[in-house]
Amino acid sequence: MTATDIDDPTVVTPSVPPLHLHHPADPAAKDQNSSFKAISKPPGASASPPPPTKQTPNFAPTGVLAAETNTVSGVVLKYNEPPEARKPPAKDAWRLYVFKGADLVETVELASRSCWLVGRERMVVDFPVDHPSCSKQHAVVQFRFVTKTNEFGEKDGRVKPYLIDLESANGTSVNGEQIPPTRYVELKDKDMIQFGLSTREYVLMLPPGG
Repeated sequence: MTATDIDDPTVVTPSVPPLHLHHPADPAAKDQNSSFKAISKPPGASASPPPPTKQTPNFAPTGVLAAETNTVSGVVLKYNEPPEARKPPAKDAWRLYVFKGADLVETVELASRSCWLVGRERMVVDFPVDHPSCSKQHAVVQFRFVTKTNEFGEKDGRVKPYLIDLESANGTSVNGEQIPPTRYVELKDKDMIQFGLSTREYVLMLPPGG
């Protein structure tokens, strides 16, 4: 293109159609606006967004409120009994014999309740242990109703003793072996329990005929 082409009055510049603004009284503008919306709307889009899902209220206690509902004498308990908690039947008179060396220093009738919280926090525990290596809320002896099915498909339900360590500082042992924390371990007749680094031995026994 030469300079004369630029100055040539015969060169026609393309005209730009005027922009029609939407006005309620102008039906043509309304049609143009509708066409524009139809083009710009992505395929498959609905005319209006679906209503948000309505959430149901949750009235369960959480945080501080939950802690306060599980508080005794201002102390927050680390343990709640499970739904299958049961007192053992009268015929199963479980006992805990406490030995210090060769001496029997105490006998505890465990069948009088379904749960025994063990620890140094005397305000809340059911069975206090005073050794400094034991935690304030150390472990729990819990009686639970459990159902087992044999190879013939028959179900047998019984109340059995279990031990659970509450993430204590120095652990809990059964027959000389430390048990995993926060897991129920079934106890058997004549099992020997130790809490923390205490040398006291707690022997679980079911009297003859139980």
